[in-house]
Amino acid sequence: MNFASDNTAGMAPEILDALVRANDGFALGYGNDDVTRSVERRIGEIFEREVAVFLVPTGTAANALALAHVSPPWGAVFAHSEAHILTDECGAPEFFGSGLKLVGMAGVGCKVTPDTLAETVSHREGHAPHQVVPAAFSFAQASEAGTIYRAGEIAELASLSHAHGMKVHMDGARFANALVRLNASPAEITWKAGVDVLSFGATKAGALAAEAVVFFDRGMAAHMAERRKRAGHLLSKHRFLAAQFQAFLAEGCWLRLARYANAMADRLATGLAQAGRTPVWPVEANLVFIIIPKALDARLKAEGARYYVRASDSLPDGVTIGSDEVLIRLVTSFATRESEIDHFVTLARKA
Repeated sequence: MNFASDNTAGMAPEILDALVRANDGFALGYGNDDVTRSVERRIGEIFEREVAVFLVPTGTAANALALAHVSPPWGAVFAHSEAHILTDECGAPEFFGSGLKLVGMAGVGCKVTPDTLAETVSHREGHAPHQVVPAAFSFAQASEAGTIYRAGEIAELASLSHAHGMKVHMDGARFANALVRLNASPAEITWKAGVDVLSFGATKAGALAAEAVVFFDRGMAAHMAERRKRAGHLLSKHRFLAAQFQAFLAEGCWLRLARYANAMADRLATGLAQAGRTPVWPVEANLVFIIIPKALDARLKAEGARYYVRASDSLPDGVTIGSDEVLIRLVTSFATRESEIDHFVTLARKA
């Protein structure tokens, strides 16, 4: 019963097979191979636009390099206070951004509202040159709570950001999970809604190590190639990154994998609710959060369940975590089995 993360799953068979095929023969290095070029074209087709694409091996690299590229060292990047870039990337955005400042904001379900963004940005204006300047707004899709921004919400936040001279970055580590839930096109929830740059994740969705920084304005990507190289994230055997994306995007594989992971999350959430353990936030991607007694937490782990205990300041109104309780995060993936879910639900059932 492994619900610790979608990172704990192996590779999707289609992607593993692609890596084996890519190992045959020789190819130019550093992204000058035919597979990389085909992936760059394919990503443009998916987003219905000419884009600039830079493949990197990790989501941290994708986020940090993207934000460093759209913010000067004296810039402020605004995000939810529990966003991955603030809590789980060991200062990488600040490091690669030569000291840019990350500014956290509150929001239920790890989502930021326009009012909160406007108020927070206003406190960072009007005192030049003594304070950092607003440079970017970053949000995760899906969020760290597994919630999703709709196209209209993105457009409103992006319009506000652009009005303050900021760029908009989407952390799409679980972009596919959000996309299939919304039943929208990739373009509709990215550049058409005002997103400037996307960290397009494949690793959590079934790849070994493959992420893409996608700029929707090719001019904005000037010298990103040098930034990636300088950061040490341009792989010499680049074709192995590209091969993963090629298989990931072929014949709707990425959407199929995401739909399955979401369906497993739905099964888990429904089973838990029927067992008296209602999820804390709406289950909109492949993450389920519930509050359980500490005694049950110990029993579940003793039975072999794997998951993370989390803390959060973005709980819905009226929801609290008691002194004898914990908030746990359960993540499903393309490899989750129905039998795992059913066994976990049985163990978690309220007496």
